[in-house]
Amino acid sequence: MSTRKKLYAGTLAVLLGAATIFNAGVTKGEAETNTENTYLVIFKDQQGLPAGYAEAIKKAGGQVEDKLDKLGAVEVTSKNANFLNEVKKSSLVLEAGVENTVYPEQTIEGETVAVEDLTEGADFYNQYMWDIKQVTNNGESWKLPGGTGLSVDGEDIVVGVIDTGIDYNHPDLKDNYAGGKSFVPGYSDPIDQNSHGTHVAGSIAAKGEALGVGPDLKVASYRVFGPTGGAATSHIAEALMTAADDNVDVVNMSLGGYDWFQDPAYATKDIVADVQLFNRAIQYAIKKGVTVVGSAGNNAVDLSSPGKLSGDDTGSTHRSPSSQTMIRVSAGGALKNLAFYSNYGVGKIDVMAPGGDLGPNYDPVTRTGRDNSYLAYSTVPLLDPNTKEVIGHGYGGKGGTSMAAPKTAALAGVVIAKHGKDKLTPAQVKAIIQNSAEDLFKPGYDEQTGYGLINAVNALKLK
Repeated sequence: MSTRKKLYAGTLAVLLGAATIFNAGVTKGEAETNTENTYLVIFKDQQGLPAGYAEAIKKAGGQVEDKLDKLGAVEVTSKNANFLNEVKKSSLVLEAGVENTVYPEQTIEGETVAVEDLTEGADFYNQYMWDIKQVTNNGESWKLPGGTGLSVDGEDIVVGVIDTGIDYNHPDLKDNYAGGKSFVPGYSDPIDQNSHGTHVAGSIAAKGEALGVGPDLKVASYRVFGPTGGAATSHIAEALMTAADDNVDVVNMSLGGYDWFQDPAYATKDIVADVQLFNRAIQYAIKKGVTVVGSAGNNAVDLSSPGKLSGDDTGSTHRSPSSQTMIRVSAGGALKNLAFYSNYGVGKIDVMAPGGDLGPNYDPVTRTGRDNSYLAYSTVPLLDPNTKEVIGHGYGGKGGTSMAAPKTAALAGVVIAKHGKDKLTPAQVKAIIQNSAEDLFKPGYDEQTGYGLINAVNALKLK
């Protein structure tokens, strides 16, 4: 069977809509029982943990499970139904609330093909990677200083991938792998047992049959997700803080999180702590010189109005993690259209990048007219269906803002490479990416593309 047939033979279901997972960690009913729940406590001092913090937690009936001392926060478990009320009485505490769970962004899935099954002599990049060609102007950006990710000062430019891990043995990634760490309880290896993180990493720095936007950039794995399930807010915040301490240059977060689900069954004030911890972690990284990039989400909703994001539910919902100091990315298709699943919103999108879709004839309602050739193709691990262990390496198609964000993170990396490590601030990197974007749709800024579609050649030619 030809490579093209193998890649496009499958028509897996579109996994959209399910990405909106609101998990406040504790329901109204649970709070009235003796169930042990997990909380975040945010202290007023964000430079460290204040003297007496442990006693305040203990007095309220809690036990410290994890300390994020550089963020002025702790993760706590407690069986005390009144823990939040009690701990908030302490003069040391700014906020406390139930810890949220964030998930990998749900994506459209296409067929995969093993590395060894590629047709001999097949040009994978030219046949399938329209998205990388769109960003690099058919590889023109690789001819410019810094364009491949090789820094003008000889320093490695590293993009941290906070995700499901990276298949660091993949032939297209192993030479650009800069190490990793796992923040998943029970999993010490930063390997990818899902495929999401490896696809993201390949979009950034694959160098082989597949190519990334910056094929000489380095990628580091900060694994926060196991083979299935989500990740606690504190673990993601710790991963971001650690990446910043490791002196990475850029961090990509293609995460499927939403926060602040205001509903009669929940108390909005109880999960403000979750939002604040993310904000502190993002600001910690940015102050350390890290450009932070995040995906906008795959629910085809207007992020500018929290009420709209909640749909038929009462109250408001906010995209998380999110911050105006990040680079927030919507997803486009091969025809430079906004992908049918992409979130959007005035003030919530900075730029658009190719994330893939199912072609101009696809109807999201009837799910007819699908064309997998419009998906974004990149590196993936081949997994044992039962154990989720990596048993091989391959390539696969996906569609999502998860696929758009890493191309923007890679662009940030090559912009840094052009100027030299630690020469630009994250704000300057963001401004270059915005100011060099291709203006689409409405003149100037718009709610779908932000400042436009990212363009590596334009970005590298800016002074």
